[in-house]
Parts: sequence; structure tokens; C-alpha cells
Amino acid sequence: MEKIYWWWIVIVSFFLWYFIWKIIKYTELRKERQKSVKKSRSVILWESYETLAPFMQDINYHPKDMNFLWKWVDYVIFDGLSNWNLKQIVFLEIKTGKSRQNLNEKQIEKIIKDKKIKYEIVRW
Repeated sequence: MEKIYWWWIVIVSFFLWYFIWKIIKYTELRKERQKSVKKSRSVILWESYETLAPFMQDINYHPKDMNFLWKWVDYVIFDGLSNWNLKQIVFLEIKTGKSRQNLNEKQIEKIIKDKKIKYEIVRW
């Protein structure tokens, strides 16, 4: 019977452990990538929905009066401006499902409710 050296067992077990670890990490990486792609697709889809919002039935403003901003406030609506009869200015944020306002959106809402808004003209 041949003598088995202990270091062969160590080397083989190390490589076996290493390959198992690599397989586990690879599967975790694949799951994270799939999750990232799925989230990216949903964000892109939602952005396209937001740009089409003026044409949805739930919106009670004329599409010409709606200006898409996308960042922090989705729309600024100059209600009635397309008919030369401005009634109000509306800051519209569109949310679906369980989505909530982030900190910036909450701050903007507070400033608007506190009426800390001004109008400036810069001339060059």
C-alpha cells in the first residue's frame, strides 16, 4: 500500500474549497446582475411613463401647460397658460404603488407649502 502524504490532502482540499467558493460567488454575482438589470429596466420604463403622463386620463391639466422636469419634481404646471388665462402654478410629483418621497422632494414640498418661492430675472 502506498503512503499518502498529508500535504497532498491539504492541496487537494484547498483547490476543492477554492472551486466551490468560486462557484458560489459566481452564482451570487449572476443574481446581483440580473437584479440590477431588472431594476434598470423598471426605471427606464417608469421614466417613459412619466413623459407620457400629460396624456393620461387621471391628469386634469392641459398637456401644453405641463413642463417635464424629471428631477425632484416631475412636472411644473402652468394651469391655463395655453389659453392665456393662468389660474395657478402646480408642482406635480407622480408616485405609484408603495413609492415614497425622498428627502429632497419632502424639502421642496415644505418650501412650497411655506410659500418661500420667488421669481427672479437675470439679464445679460
